[in-house]
Amino acid sequence: MKTTFFLVRHALKEKRIGDVPITSEGVAQAKSTALHLANVPVTKIIASPLRRAIDTAAHIALQTNVTVTEDPSLRERANWGDLPEQTFEEFIAMWDRCTSDPDYLPPVGDSSKQAGQRLASFLTELVNVEPPDSHIVIVTHGGLITDFLVNTFPEHELNVWHPDFIAMQSQLIPECSITTLIHVKGKYTIQDFASVAHLEG
Repeated sequence: MKTTFFLVRHALKEKRIGDVPITSEGVAQAKSTALHLANVPVTKIIASPLRRAIDTAAHIALQTNVTVTEDPSLRERANWGDLPEQTFEEFIAMWDRCTSDPDYLPPVGDSSKQAGQRLASFLTELVNVEPPDSHIVIVTHGGLITDFLVNTFPEHELNVWHPDFIAMQSQLIPECSITTLIHVKGKYTIQDFASVAHLEG
């Protein structure tokens, strides 16, 4: 009973407040990611409801012939624009505090720990309802992926992928990178972390 998850960070997005689309460079990234995943027997694609994730997932759906479903469990822990009047600098300060203190509850969104547990519960639910040997693409956000990893794996396992994983977590997941997780009998293994090999062709 094995489930394979491909945690895909959305493609490069426009740098402005709110629920923004991906850029033309992001479209190229999404297309490369989609071509790579076309070689995998994808059984399901689930995306965060934010536009940058939906845009990215649409390209993957086109290449794999699998319909995208949206789920709010895959949203980022917080988004710039969720808190009215918040400047980008204030958003980054809030974000960094959440990262360094996983229990800190920001004025909007979730703590890092809550976000990580949210994704963990969502993946567990999928393991329980999807058929064995499913290959599930999750199009989500860099912060949520690291929140999940930091909450799920001991530090020494994460440090295999980067020697200072917890301190550097906010910089480790590039756009359209793929983190491959294998779930067997209640335990996750990281098969590949934040791979961008498919973007370097």
